[in-house]
Amino acid sequence: IDNNGDAKPDITYRWRFTTTDNRGLDTFLYNNGPVTSVNDETLLFKQTYTLEKIEGDKITTLLEDAVVAPSNVGAASMPDYAALRQEAITGLDSGGASFAGQSDDPFFIDLRVFDLLFGGDLSETGDNTTAGKNVNTIALQVPISEVTSGKDPVIGVWATNERPTMKVQSADGTQAYKGDYVQVSRVGHPLVNEVVIPTGLKDAFNALAPENDASVPEAVDRVNDPEVPKLIEAIYGIPAPKTPRDDLFSVFLTGVEGLNMPMGKVQPAEVLRLNTSIAPADEPNRLGVLAGDTQGFPNGRRLTDDVVDISIQALEGAVRTGKLVEALAAGDGVDSNDLAFESTFPYVALPHSGSGVAAPSGPVGAGGGGTATVPNAESPAPAGDNGIPPMALVAALLGLGLGGVGVTLMRRGRQEARS
Repeated sequence: IDNNGDAKPDITYRWRFTTTDNRGLDTFLYNNGPVTSVNDETLLFKQTYTLEKIEGDKITTLLEDAVVAPSNVGAASMPDYAALRQEAITGLDSGGASFAGQSDDPFFIDLRVFDLLFGGDLSETGDNTTAGKNVNTIALQVPISEVTSGKDPVIGVWATNERPTMKVQSADGTQAYKGDYVQVSRVGHPLVNEVVIPTGLKDAFNALAPENDASVPEAVDRVNDPEVPKLIEAIYGIPAPKTPRDDLFSVFLTGVEGLNMPMGKVQPAEVLRLNTSIAPADEPNRLGVLAGDTQGFPNGRRLTDDVVDISIQALEGAVRTGKLVEALAAGDGVDSNDLAFESTFPYVALPHSGSGVAAPSGPVGAGGGGTATVPNAESPAPAGDNGIPPMALVAALLGLGLGGVGVTLMRRGRQEARS
């Protein structure tokens, strides 16, 4: 989390996961009986985590051996999954809470938008491809005072994942990880990594620290002259906005003046900026800032924000003109998640049960449960009063990318070298 506009992490929250697998040679089952508590012996595969807060050279342990919510195997195995989730919500001494575990995928999109923008036929939109799917979620709720600095209410948030430089596969099938941890992925705004950064730059971008974004002209050029408007013009005949795109430069790299641009000098960087001084909207609009709801995306990102439709409109010049492009007003036709979000932390919907009837897509899904786990620290995978507005910050932290995960995680090797 950057709280002074220089694109360098001032605060880092880091999760380290540990797995305990008691199955051994006895069974292939995730659990061998009903699970009514996260501590039940019938739950054979368990995970815990340590949560640390890093400020410069200071590392503070906030939680130790906090439990990860198990995957929702099914109704017979976990007759009251909501109770299991509740056990996995751990309070913090400074206020707020932490959660790690499975949830419904909160991202909603008709992924056929990547099929040449529906092949020129917008009448085919409206199929929620992620309905009925689950993801692993890390959610954090902290007081505003924990993440802001001085009088500046704006923070910049991004997530990274790291892996050891070497993986050793032994003849007996065991694996070992060695070497320093290196950054292998990052995300700030949703969809920038996916649709703004070209394939040839993705590896470099994923390894780059935000403070260095402006030093890569090819990446900056893709913000000033994006590909999507050209594709829309070629397929639908809607003229692409003139370049260079100073409007997108502010949305994606500096923050929008008067909305979420930090005070003082700003280092251009692809981070998700949130103005914490803007109160939550009484009636949130799914189109966020484009609809006059300044508490929504791209000022942070709430779970209910329709980031696909907002991004399409922004790429087509709606931020510059202040008007929606009517020909694309329907967007991808998916305006909300398949399940309602919760009204309390961690806000994401409960995961779909493994014993449910799977629905590959559509407005409502009831399948897709499974036994996926949060990665171990040894094998990380690619990501109230005076409190952060709940849906705003949880979304800013949890919904950074296509599937949503995490907050800023600095390179482990660098931090260990300091300590």
